Parts: sequence; structure tokens; C-alpha cells
Amino acid sequence: MKERYFIIDVARCWDCNNCFIACHDEHEGNNWPGYTLAQPRHGHRWIDVRRRERGQYPLIDVAYRPTPCMHCKDAPCVKASGGAISRREDGIVLIDPEKSMGKKELVASCPYGVIFWNEEQNVPQKCTMCAHLLDDGWEQPRCAQACFAGALKAVSLEEEELQRMIAAEGLEQLHPEKGTKPNVYYKNLHRFDKEFISGSAAVKHDDVVDCAQGVQVKLYRADEMIGECLTDAFGDFRFDGLPRNSGEYRVELQPEGSSSQSVHADLASSINLGTIIL
Repeated sequence: MKERYFIIDVARCWDCNNCFIACHDEHEGNNWPGYTLAQPRHGHRWIDVRRRERGQYPLIDVAYRPTPCMHCKDAPCVKASGGAISRREDGIVLIDPEKSMGKKELVASCPYGVIFWNEEQNVPQKCTMCAHLLDDGWEQPRCAQACFAGALKAVSLEEEELQRMIAAEGLEQLHPEKGTKPNVYYKNLHRFDKEFISGSAAVKHDDVVDCAQGVQVKLYRADEMIGECLTDAFGDFRFDGLPRNSGEYRVELQPEGSSSQSVHADLASSINLGTIIL
């Protein structure tokens, strides 16, 4: 059977918050019987655009990660709810606004922090994937419809189709170690949860320093080469997708016709090695 999934590309998100605004427009002041009560005017972010900056000036990287309910296959909130939260056959997880009345403890049952407490209505609430609209024939929930950058979309897929998309686009789940099996998949998630080593290569002629374009750069972990690239027109290079706190690396720069030069880096978080004069 087909299930519904969110596919989110971190590299395409511009932090415009159109998704958040569209969600708020759809739910603030509007009750959707059988799906959810009205969202309060302030405090809730049913799709929350989270931000992270990596590196140091001038080689920095800023990424934005839209974060809705994960609509998990093995959802802790469903287990904790005593029937107040359920997962539909199409994969959408919904909080029953009547059965959940007064159950503030359900906010803490979500390991992703995407359930909010509505003090006015006395209920826990979260993203519904606009199930009321999808059930009425809409192709996309409001957040995805409003995403002009193409960072966010909802799809309805059989398991085989999903697996092909995961392999073709390099999709990942957020915090798979939690074991909740989310129905939200991310592309370019390394921009948010991994680290990079960057730097700039330059050559000096008399008193003039020029960018060194096309220099071969290799990245080593112990004696194993794990990446290579060429410096760009500005002499910059970057190796991305490295685990945080992963220890010592060696960067080797090999300009054509000259001897190689090595720089060591102890990687805790993303680092800019600065300008390396060859």
C-alpha cells in the first residue's frame, strides 16, 4: 500500500519561512473537525525551519532544515497516548483533539520535539500533513505548495518506489538511531549534521599573493585517502560530510611542478584552515 512521505532538500531551503506562514494561515483560527483544533496565534511551529552555521570566516556555510512531524512508523507518541494518537494506513500520524484533551505529557513523548501544547484548547498539537486537504483531493499540503524553492514536497509511494528514490537521491532519515522509522526523508542532510574541512591555496610572487587554481588536494585519515578535489578559481577547497569530533586528518596539496605540502587538522566541528601559501 502507498504511504505519504515528506521529501526535504536541505540545500534548497532559503529560510524564507513560506512553509511556516502557509501552515499558520491554514490552521490558526480554523478548526478542522476530525483532524485538529485551531492552532494558537503564537508559539507553535508545526514546521520549524532550524538553522546551523558551519566553519569560520570567510569559508562558512549556513544551512536550513525544515522540521515537521516525522510521521513515524514506530512512533513513541502513539505508544504513549493510550489511543489519543494514531497512525493511519497512509502513514499520517494524527492527534485526536478529543481523546488527547488535557494530556500535556504527550508533548514530551516526541523525541524530535515537534509536539506543541495549546494552552487555550488544552490539547497537544502538531503537523497533520494537512490530512484534511489531502483527503479532499489536494496533491500537496499547504507547506509544500508554498515552497517556491522546491525544498519541500509530499509524495505518495509504494515501498519499492520509496527505496528507488532513496538510492537515486541519497535520502536520509533524521536521527535514525532513535529507531522511530520516520516518514520524512532528507536530501543533503550533511549540510546540517556533518562537518567539513576547508581552506584556500595561494602562491606568492615577490610581494604579490595570488589564488592558486587547479591545485590537487587530497584528504587522508591515518594513511587512507578518503577524498580528493581541485581548488576552484579562488583557490578554495572543501571536504564535506565528515563526522563531528572525528579526530585527526591530513590535507595534502600538490601544485603542478612543485613539491607537496601537508596541513594537519583535528576535527571537532567544521574548520577553515585559512590560506596555505604554496
